[in-house]
Amino acid sequence: MEKNFDPEKLNIISFRIIKGEIAAPIDFNVDVIENYKTNMAFDVSFNVEEKIAQAEMSFDIETTSSLEQEEGCCKFNFVFVFYVENMDSLVSIVKNEIKIKEISLLISLAAISFSTSRGILLTRLQGTVLRDYILPIIDPVNLIK
Repeated sequence: MEKNFDPEKLNIISFRIIKGEIAAPIDFNVDVIENYKTNMAFDVSFNVEEKIAQAEMSFDIETTSSLEQEEGCCKFNFVFVFYVENMDSLVSIVKNEIKIKEISLLISLAAISFSTSRGILLTRLQGTVLRDYILPIIDPVNLIK
């Protein structure tokens, strides 16, 4: 199969925070945080005619403390809209179903969305009980499975 994917033909044209919630009790002790539980989801949809890909990242993050206390948590949903210049060579519609011709497109959309989310979370969590949280580095292939 001919390789048509070129990451430089992807452009982020829009970004939105769909949900952003941070919660922690007033007496929360950040000094006893041992770890963080992170649940995440990635979803992508395509508008082939307009050459648009929409990626949604969702995060549920909760502290794990060494002492008994109500944990701090946050929930965020981000939507990234990409313009894909050569969409027609990467995605097709067959019997009203989207068919991805090159998996590199999905992997790149996941990687860009995930890494951009890391930066957004770093800034949004400053000044909160989750201020030391950093989204871990992962293989973006795991997001699309």
